[in-house]
Amino acid sequence: MAHIDPSNLEIEDRVVAINRVTKVVKGGRRLRFAALVVVGDKNGHVGFGTGKAQEVPEAIRKAVEDGKKNLIEVPMVGTTIPHQVIGTYSGGYILMKPAEAGAGVAAGGPVRAVLELSGVADVTSKSLGSNTPINVVRATIKGLTELKRAEEVAELRGKSVEEIIG
Repeated sequence: MAHIDPSNLEIEDRVVAINRVTKVVKGGRRLRFAALVVVGDKNGHVGFGTGKAQEVPEAIRKAVEDGKKNLIEVPMVGTTIPHQVIGTYSGGYILMKPAEAGAGVAAGGPVRAVLELSGVADVTSKSLGSNTPINVVRATIKGLTELKRAEEVAELRGKSVEEIIG
């Protein structure tokens, strides 16, 4: 997969989860914050990143930088996805189905953040497994990477687009 340069895109970010993490050391407890952030340009590019620091804003900044390094391109047909897909990662299973124009994003929590920032305006989704934010985000991103346009499928099968859509 080709690397996407974030410098020429108008990237927005959305904080999905902030987790307080403690480490017990000899002198007591070390408190840190872990942030999960989704970044995207609302035009077919989306990614996510994680960051950990002693301060919340610093953790968010690190997560945004990490997210910009992990951008993917989302194939779209109009305002929706080309076909139904189930994204899986660890215990997270996300079912995503294309929807009619004007239906909106029917998704909850982390899935909504990923789909809205990717630019998908009409989609229906259902979380079928783990509701841990990081697993849900990873499963959603994995599902979006598995999407293929009709032209790509036709080329792989050596057929015309009309035969595939038929």
